[in-house]
Amino acid sequence: MAEKQSIFGRIAQLTRANINALLDRAEDPEKMLDQMVRDYTASIKEAEDAVAVTIGNLRLAERDHAEDVRDASDWGNKALAASNKAEELRNSGDAAGAAKFDNLAKVALNKQISAENEAKEAEPMISSQQEVVEKLKTGLVQMRGKLDELKSKRDQLVARQKTASAQKQVQGAISSINVLDPTSEISRFEDQVRREEAFVAGQAEISAGSIEDQFAELADHGKDLEIEARLAALKSGNAPQAITSEASGAPEAEAEADENRTTY
Repeated sequence: MAEKQSIFGRIAQLTRANINALLDRAEDPEKMLDQMVRDYTASIKEAEDAVAVTIGNLRLAERDHAEDVRDASDWGNKALAASNKAEELRNSGDAAGAAKFDNLAKVALNKQISAENEAKEAEPMISSQQEVVEKLKTGLVQMRGKLDELKSKRDQLVARQKTASAQKQVQGAISSINVLDPTSEISRFEDQVRREEAFVAGQAEISAGSIEDQFAELADHGKDLEIEARLAALKSGNAPQAITSEASGAPEAEAEADENRTTY
């Protein structure tokens, strides 16, 4: 467990240091994210190498354990064979031969015990290493998952950064249009046209007033003519009533005037 922590702890510290350094000098987000992916990929490769060494050591220990187990079994078989041979020689009256094979059986048993002890001593370490290796493998899977997540985030952030940059350019263009709005020139020209229209309307109103004054003068002149006509009628002996009646256009008044002129 301590080995697992040392491997991934060292890699995690290296990765964090690299990422912090990138963030401190970040200028181009896309380049920074690409470098983060490269650094994390390198960290995973380092972790894979470390885990491979640990797995290799475990496999050596497992092979040594298996060999001790086989040796213990072989020495047990040899001890049994030597013991059987000693009994066979003893039964045949060969005590010296029996003693020799008994000694061989003891040697084999001693070898068997040594091999068994070595196998037993290795079993706790092998069990612990097997647990560590499984956790290391799980850690590698998690790191690879984080790398995939980092790549996905990189793609999303780069796309968002490009979109934001494009929007910034658009907003800049819109701001330029607002500052140099061509419709403002149209508005000024519209104001100029309206002033000209108002001037023409004013001239028309003035002209209309002049014509009305002329007609008024004409009416006054007509009145003077009527006065002169009436004065002439008075001097010629025509009654003003006749002129009034004639001016009014009433047939009865005109007949009465004719009668009066006959009487005079």
